[in-house]
Amino acid sequence: MKKIIFILFIAFQMAHGQTARKYSNEFLNIGVDAAALGMSKSVTATTDDVNSIYWNPAGLAAVKVNEGALMHTTQFAGIGNYDYAAAAFVPEGAKDLVLAVALIRFGVDDILNTTALIDSDGRIDYNRISLFSAADYALNFAVAKKIKTIKNLQVGINAKIVRRTIGDFASSWGFGLDIGAQYKLGAWKLGLMLRDITTTFNYWTIDSEGLEAIQNAIPGQNQETPSTQEITLPKLHFGIARNFVLKNKKFNLLSELDLHVRFAETNDVFASSNMSATPSLGFQLDYSKFVFLRAGVGNFQYKNPFNDSSSSLTLEPNLGLGFAYKGIQIDYALSNIASSGNALYSNTFSLKFDFNFFKK
Repeated sequence: MKKIIFILFIAFQMAHGQTARKYSNEFLNIGVDAAALGMSKSVTATTDDVNSIYWNPAGLAAVKVNEGALMHTTQFAGIGNYDYAAAAFVPEGAKDLVLAVALIRFGVDDILNTTALIDSDGRIDYNRISLFSAADYALNFAVAKKIKTIKNLQVGINAKIVRRTIGDFASSWGFGLDIGAQYKLGAWKLGLMLRDITTTFNYWTIDSEGLEAIQNAIPGQNQETPSTQEITLPKLHFGIARNFVLKNKKFNLLSELDLHVRFAETNDVFASSNMSATPSLGFQLDYSKFVFLRAGVGNFQYKNPFNDSSSSLTLEPNLGLGFAYKGIQIDYALSNIASSGNALYSNTFSLKFDFNFFKK
């Protein structure tokens, strides 16, 4: 029971203060698309399909036909479910303009609510146990366009509405903006993504009766009333990439190096009091755009073990495989996006499709 009470109170504390938090709306940092995850999220400069709405909205400008994407994965050994659906549209008559929409959900379902397990007479009554879900949603709308006055430059903007719920205990609404750009310089590609550029603001509504039940469950503990405002600081992603054509022009090797920056001090490999950064490196080898092999490494962080003053550097390796045929692409990634440097891997499958495929 104490464990459940603690989990609920920590969830309430996510709505802490009018101060910006290092880790806020973290479900939006997990990533989408098994192809990108297989490259350790190193796609800021090269993303060019419907999934660009997440990685860099500027990449949507490269979409030529209407596209859709779906993804499902589980997190934390199957405790959390992570789902994603997106669509990109090329409006008729709107030259070099692409629109997109996406929905992300991360949820932990069927959580036992034991705050009422003991009745007023001090007796345990298992019939008083109920179930609830803690779920986070993000609805994204994006637009991208090629800039005619600057050759090889394309830009995009993504607006997101964030909805977070913790059963009937608390809920919040939030809003934020992402902007991005991509530029081709000879054989090189450059990408820049500014996430939560305006800071993303979440306003929480807390159920007073639910909070009182938590505060009364363990006398003398969890007495602080959480604040109702939460601010997510901006993040910066910069990528540089190049594609190499190999034997008989059948094989292509795409390589990209990204730098992911937070404007807060974290355990990232490069850190100061005001900024932290970690690199990621990804590779994709394809045969005639039919079969894809991917590998990457990222999330370089220092781990500080308990009762030990030493620090060790951890990283996350990832692998991926994909197949594309006549407008349908299926991708798989083996990654530890759900862990923090340990061996808790996630198996991710995603589907990307050209809407014209269904007209054939």
